[in-house]
Amino acid sequence: MKLRFEHKSQPLLPWFQFLKRLLISVGVGMGLIVLSLVGGMAGYHYLEDLSWIDAFLNASMILSGMGPLMQPETAAGKIFAGVYALYSGFAVLVIAGIALGPIVHRMLHRLHADDSDLSEKT
Repeated sequence: MKLRFEHKSQPLLPWFQFLKRLLISVGVGMGLIVLSLVGGMAGYHYLEDLSWIDAFLNASMILSGMGPLMQPETAAGKIFAGVYALYSGFAVLVIAGIALGPIVHRMLHRLHADDSDLSEKT
C-alpha cells in the first residue's frame, strides 16, 4: 500500500485513483476510531466495573468531545478518564488529518501551492 502523494510537477491523480486513496485514508481513520473506542471501553469496563454498554457510552461520548456521562469513582478510573480524555483530543485531530489529507492535498495540488512557490512570490 503506497500512500505517497504526487509532487506538484506531476499530473493530478485521476478521479478513480483519488477516490481509492480517499477510501483508504477514511478506512485508516475509521480503524483508529474503532481502536480508540475499544481501548476506552476496556478501561471503563475493567477499571470502573461498568457494563460493556455503559463503557461504550462513556468512551464514545469522550471520544466525540461531549464528555463523560458517568463520573469515575475509583482513583484508577479517574486517572484513566483523564488520560483517555487527553488522548481523545489528540486522536480526533490526527484522525481528521488522516481522513481529510487526500482532499486537502488535491486542493493544494490543483492550486499548485508549494513552499518554494510561496517563498518565490513574496
